[in-house]
Amino acid sequence: MAAIITRLGLVLSLCVCAASASSVANAAAAPARTITTDFAVGPQYDSTHVYVDPTDLDAFVSSFVATLGGHASNPIVSTVTPTPSSTRFQFVMSPAGPLSVFGYLTPIPYPFGLERTGYLVSDLNQAIAAARSAGASVIVQPFKDPIGMDAVIEWPGGVKMQLYWHFVPPSNEPLASVPENRIYVSPDRVDNFVNAFVHFSRGRVVEDLWHADASELGSLGGTYRRIRVESKFGKLLVMATDGHLPYPFGLEVSGYEVSDLSKTLSVAAANGVKVLAAPRSAAGRTSAVVQFPGGFIAEIHSLQRGAAQ
Repeated sequence: MAAIITRLGLVLSLCVCAASASSVANAAAAPARTITTDFAVGPQYDSTHVYVDPTDLDAFVSSFVATLGGHASNPIVSTVTPTPSSTRFQFVMSPAGPLSVFGYLTPIPYPFGLERTGYLVSDLNQAIAAARSAGASVIVQPFKDPIGMDAVIEWPGGVKMQLYWHFVPPSNEPLASVPENRIYVSPDRVDNFVNAFVHFSRGRVVEDLWHADASELGSLGGTYRRIRVESKFGKLLVMATDGHLPYPFGLEVSGYEVSDLSKTLSVAAANGVKVLAAPRSAAGRTSAVVQFPGGFIAEIHSLQRGAAQ
């Protein structure tokens, strides 16, 4: 009798385990909730975050505007974090893409300085809920700054971004060209990141090339996976590599499109910009990697005739 009870208990346990495993599998297979709210505002409001020494802020802003055009706000000193801090701040509106420039006068509170971009949204609560639904983590809960509300999120693969909302909606000029958010992600996490961001942004993958020529990233041989994503938040260029990247690739945060790369580089050189990776032609563009005064590293490119990206 004891043996029968034991066998019966074993059968019941196996059934429960099988049911649990089935539930887990079904949950994992279930698609994320569809996001129908359009809370993106436009790429002219989505700025690259640049952190420089406060003594370099003026030189950096002047050099960037001289090279890529546009204008800058007057510098202010403010607290833009949820804990005590002080930074000099300027907003740069360039036809090639906006910047938020910080020159901290105090130590920078964690995790600020690690977020690469700030995306304006029309409803911060909806955007945060959508980010969580898509697979992001909120690593800085919403907080108030002098002109609105902010939060910092982290995507699979460790990519950090800031979401923000203004009390008074801003009005920025349309961009002449939409910059690329250049993101390097491990091959182990790239699909998780891309799927999550596309779900959040309601965007689309416009290219997924598994064997792009690694010479585009300065390597002498091999391939990498290149994914281009477009949404109302702008453009992402996602690169999944083996991590064997020659300097300065992997350090550039944004890519800027100009009509004439040679002319732009000449203007840049006259304004203190260093060329770290000489111009090279690949994938329908001619591009270079440069460093502005203050240390900000960016890619600048012009499209080859007949190329569309």
